[in-house]
Amino acid sequence: MTRQWGQKLSRAQLFSKSPRLILLPLVLLAGCAHQPARAPLVIAPVAIAEVPAVVEAPAPAISAEAAPAPLAADAGSAAPAADPGATADALDSGTTTDSEGLPGPPADSLVIVKQPELFARLRAGFQLDDVDEPAVASQLNWFANHPDFLERTWGRAGLWLYYIVGQLEQRKMPAELALLPVIESAFEPYAYSRARAAGIWQFISDTGRRFGLKQDWWYDGRRDPVEATRAALDYLQALNDEFDGDWLLAVAAYNCGELTVSRAIQRNQRLGKPTDFWHLKLPTETRGYVPELLAMRRLVANPERYGLEFSRIANEPYFVAIATGGQIDLTVVAEIAGVSVADLYELNPAFHRWATDPTGPYRLLVPVDAAEGLQDTILHLTPEQRMRVDHYTVRRGDTIATIARRYATNPDVIRELNDLAASDLPVIDAVLRVPSPNIQLPEKAMRAAMLVDSPQRRLRRGGHRPDIHVVRRGDTLYALAQRLGTDVQTLAQVNGIRAGARLHAGQKLHFGASSVLLSDASAGTARSIAATGAQTASEGGRRMTYIVRRGDTLYGIARLLQVTVNELMGWNGMSGERNLKPGQTLVAFVKTRNAG
Repeated sequence: MTRQWGQKLSRAQLFSKSPRLILLPLVLLAGCAHQPARAPLVIAPVAIAEVPAVVEAPAPAISAEAAPAPLAADAGSAAPAADPGATADALDSGTTTDSEGLPGPPADSLVIVKQPELFARLRAGFQLDDVDEPAVASQLNWFANHPDFLERTWGRAGLWLYYIVGQLEQRKMPAELALLPVIESAFEPYAYSRARAAGIWQFISDTGRRFGLKQDWWYDGRRDPVEATRAALDYLQALNDEFDGDWLLAVAAYNCGELTVSRAIQRNQRLGKPTDFWHLKLPTETRGYVPELLAMRRLVANPERYGLEFSRIANEPYFVAIATGGQIDLTVVAEIAGVSVADLYELNPAFHRWATDPTGPYRLLVPVDAAEGLQDTILHLTPEQRMRVDHYTVRRGDTIATIARRYATNPDVIRELNDLAASDLPVIDAVLRVPSPNIQLPEKAMRAAMLVDSPQRRLRRGGHRPDIHVVRRGDTLYALAQRLGTDVQTLAQVNGIRAGARLHAGQKLHFGASSVLLSDASAGTARSIAATGAQTASEGGRRMTYIVRRGDTLYGIARLLQVTVNELMGWNGMSGERNLKPGQTLVAFVKTRNAG
């Protein structure tokens, strides 16, 4: 992908002198996408032969040159693992835009190893042994013969890899662990698995909370690449300690859980068998997970050997953390910074509403070249400038539900904006904050909000049981939408299927009050969601076809095409794996960078 750097820096400084006038000219500031240009990935599919162990080149000489100011990510000296609470405090309370805004020692305390580009620096930190195992060669063959997957993955990795490598260096952990997000999520912060794991490190909800990742209506720390990286490295360090320094067992436990690995070790001990990873009886997914990491390590260590040429990733920070001083509308920040709203959400995927979380974290990540003067400007905004909301005076007969309908939103949104409990009733003549009618989220953020608001999630949190319709023979989405008082796009989005999907008798569809929760994902109207859903195939993605091969699974094909399993089934009118046959042609609409 290619993204042009905008020259908007001095505007924030100008606006800081007159914050009350800030929103008048902001609409004139068109933000450009922010990412260094990269040459296209050149990959020739090859068959992988047996590969000898990789011999690492010695690291370059150490330079006493100071680290870049925005992040302390290219550290070469050790630092203890960050404490989750201390890290959160550092991120939430900082008021500077340099390395103090993120975990790790200050930049001026570090001795760094300068590398010409990030892959060279990554290789210099490899610590794991290459192994001659058939499972590794098999996974390596898959990667080398799927260039589209690698191209999309490294394109997304360019935002986060520099930071992750730096955190591993500070903790003296193997640099290969920076490749785990390739396996987990293809470096997609909005990735969401069937097991309900989220983010580039794929934390499930309970494990995320165990390692200090906040999750609420406004924010999901599992999708925060900075906080999730801290939590993932804390978890991996703990697992490494538990398994006596064996990193392969630690990685296996990250995938299937430490209890599963411990039981497998105990089983082998009783049988007098070796207890290393390669001899343990572990779940099928885990038996492939560790070889995937080692295959990716081998690929990155010597891409030319396999006919690969990776696009260069600069060995420099892409983003910097700035303090917001409280809740703020992300569109306001984007306009001041001179970046697009989509790009700001891309750097801050944990926020899935129109504004940051009112209870923190009070920081945002912005491109380095857009940060100058931005924090000072934001901290001088008035409350009215920070949040684009309207105000409504309660009248006789009003309820939270009727006010929500008036503003085409959901009652939960009104309660959240006004800190009202579910049992609170509006008081006549009270002034309530209501969403501005012109708010619309980028599509990925809207989908994340829809997951939070889904009937299943609300039921697990103790909400009301959703309304369910059992499909009868002859039912269509259009007819059901008319009968249920909704539209086709909303009904399809609620149930994770495409608008033109065929229904089968016995299929269960969610609808009713719980389904209307989709409207608050854009804090606007249900019409805006329907419009966005209609654009997904025609405007938001490139139509691709895939010929099913023997051994393919829906999950594997969806991961390759970077779509969800539900989307793949919906586009092809499928109900499960039993519909998958070799030679079958599947259709998918794959998002492109320019479509975001």
